Amino acid sequence: MVPSRKFTRKSAKDGHNAAYHRDLHTLLNSQVLVLNRLWQAVNICSARRAFSLVYAGHAQIVSSDEANNFMAHDFESWRDLSADAPDHEVVTTISFKIRIPRVIVLLVFDRLPKKEVKFTRHNVFERDKNTCQYCGHLFDRSELNLDHVVPRDQGGTTTWENVVCSCIACNTRKGNRLPSEAHMSLIRKPKRPKWRPFVQITFSAPQHDLWKHFVDLAYWNVELSD
Repeated sequence: MVPSRKFTRKSAKDGHNAAYHRDLHTLLNSQVLVLNRLWQAVNICSARRAFSLVYAGHAQIVSSDEANNFMAHDFESWRDLSADAPDHEVVTTISFKIRIPRVIVLLVFDRLPKKEVKFTRHNVFERDKNTCQYCGHLFDRSELNLDHVVPRDQGGTTTWENVVCSCIACNTRKGNRLPSEAHMSLIRKPKRPKWRPFVQITFSAPQHDLWKHFVDLAYWNVELSD
């Protein structure tokens, strides 16, 4: 029976170690929001990558207090601040524990990565500000269609330069004709947008509270230079 008890204890220890390594892997692969040095959101990375950037002096970790005052920490000050952090938010080494960051700010990078705006229904509505491009009236999105200025059967393409928001009444009036044939005109010429959506960030994972301030600033509002 003694060997059996030893086996049970060893199995329990192995199970504990396996669970610890799974938790550590999960923590180190959690998402961290990356800001450029102008505090604009530009990317996300893993906590493992964030720690590397901070330790090398290329970035600092961002925290906030109850009054939404933001502070930046280097590796040592963040390690000291982590002393009282809850266990489920820290990784532990032989000599110290350190809290998983949620946001880091780069110390040298001040550009936004170049990335074209995706041609989607949502982005066309954003570009046209939910406004019919024929009558100029503002509508709820459920009352808008996308219209090909030059109809597809006349060679019109599905591109930024040929697709606009149109209300149902104007879309029906225009039909499968050129605007001039329907005695209609556009309020502005459609173009590819000069703003950029929130760069390279997807929201497949829950968004952290600390992200919200920076997401709100970045989403749809960053201007591209000509």
